[in-house]
Order: sequence, then C-alpha cells, then structure tokens
Amino acid sequence: MQILHINSSILGPHSISRDLSAAAVARLSAVHPDATVTYRDLAADPLAHLSGEGIAALMAGQAHAQDADALDEFLAADTVVIGVALYNFTVPTQLKAWVDRLFVPGKTFRYTAAGPEGLAGSKKVILAIARGGIYAPGTPGRDAEHAETWLRTVFATFGVTDLEVVVAEGVKLGDEQRDAAVARAKSMIAELA
Repeated sequence: MQILHINSSILGPHSISRDLSAAAVARLSAVHPDATVTYRDLAADPLAHLSGEGIAALMAGQAHAQDADALDEFLAADTVVIGVALYNFTVPTQLKAWVDRLFVPGKTFRYTAAGPEGLAGSKKVILAIARGGIYAPGTPGRDAEHAETWLRTVFATFGVTDLEVVVAEGVKLGDEQRDAAVARAKSMIAELA
C-alpha cells in the first residue's frame, strides 16, 4: 500500500489537523505494516500558486519538476491522507496550490460530452479536518464552510468514491470543547480500516 500524507496547516506542532492526519497515517500503517508513506508538508515546502506560464506548461505536459512530482505522488498513492485546516471558511492557500497541480486532463479526469469523468477513482481519500467554529450540517455556519465541501467536489471530479472525513469541530471555542472534539475525531480514526 502506498500512502500519501499531506499537511497544509501553517501552525506546525500546534496544529490539530496535523495531529489528526498523523494519527490517521499511524492507524493505517498499523493495519498495513507493509505500507510505504510519502510525506509532503505544504506549509514548509509550498508549491507556487498557478500562473499563466505555469498552467500553460502543465497543459503542454511540461510542468516544472515540483509540479510533476506532486501529481505523480498523488497518482501513485492508494490512500491519500490530508490534514486540512479551515482558514477563513476555506482551505489554506497552500492546499489550493497543491490541488491545482492535480487538475490535469487525461491524468485525474477527462472531459466528455456528459461532463468531466474521473480517472483516479481507485483511491481512498481521508480528510482530517480541524475547524475553529461549528459548521456541521444543520448548523447556522454550514453554508460558510468551503473546505470539506470543496474537497468533496474536487475528489468526486477525480472519480474518488471512497472518501472519509474526520472532523474536530469548534476547537477555538474553549479547551473543553477542543479536547472533546479531538477525542471524538481520534475515536473515528481508530476505526479506519
């Protein structure tokens, strides 16, 4: 098994999403001791944001080495674990830059008369999300959440149907709320197969 572990939080050791993604990778590695893990820290080693020159090179199959590496890592992975922090209602800009490298026609999806068709559907994707507020379905904040919803759309476009979401929610609403949210998320991680 090939595991790709992505982190995007800028908070380093203080990051709850990093803690959760590490717990998910540890769980998967325990279940699959032969697993190989590739790690990419998008905050420590960010990809450049898309530019006109960069998108032209990507579409011409002449992507910069770092861009090609990001795509190759994703394509080679059986399971992708992503630590996602919710910043200002969406994903960190570093994570957006990484996702932009994955949107390559003929690699992760293709255009058809019926719309995009995913080409990377054999993967499992686990989103380990930390949110400062409450954005769960049925709450007033739900419509302001654009990280989980956006990532679900991204991976559905790539054909991924095996997507699990682990969320620690309300982590900025006090120590007790944070600790309870992290404990709930880690209990979900303990059940990952």
